[in-house]
Amino acid sequence: MIDDEFVSKSQRKRDAQRVQQLGESLLTLPMSDLEALPLPADVLAALLEAKRLKKHGALRRQLQYIGKLMRNIDCEPLFAALTARGETSAQENTAFHNIEHWRDYLIGNGDIAVEELLAARPQANRKQMRQYVRQAKHEQESSKPPKAARSLFRYLRELDGVQTLPEIKQPEKN
Repeated sequence: MIDDEFVSKSQRKRDAQRVQQLGESLLTLPMSDLEALPLPADVLAALLEAKRLKKHGALRRQLQYIGKLMRNIDCEPLFAALTARGETSAQENTAFHNIEHWRDYLIGNGDIAVEELLAARPQANRKQMRQYVRQAKHEQESSKPPKAARSLFRYLRELDGVQTLPEIKQPEKN
């Protein structure tokens, strides 16, 4: 009779290593995110202990212990939560870079760029945006700290919170 549930020793080792790597990635999460995950109390306590440890050998042993504890629980929800967190982080980074590009584009192109942004976001305050852009351009030319550029970035981030800013159209090169 052949057992349908047969798992090779190599596969069990790979699974154990995958779960231990999950435990290592859980250590990088902030405390608030750890508490939000569906972790048993003993695994959470072991993770907190690992965060406290500084010595390499002790940390390695603690990670092995965490892996042992996690082999007894269903880790798929944890993998899904980390994947979702990674996707959210990537989306936030993309939005952040888009806002940075808009800020630099506005400072570099002045009123023309302001008009482009106003066409995409009519709710934006033209006077305030032009003031930020002019101050930021003056600060750049005077080699002063970028106070207005930061204010412009904050304003664009508020606009982006309402609706995502459009991508900047790059001029075509011939």
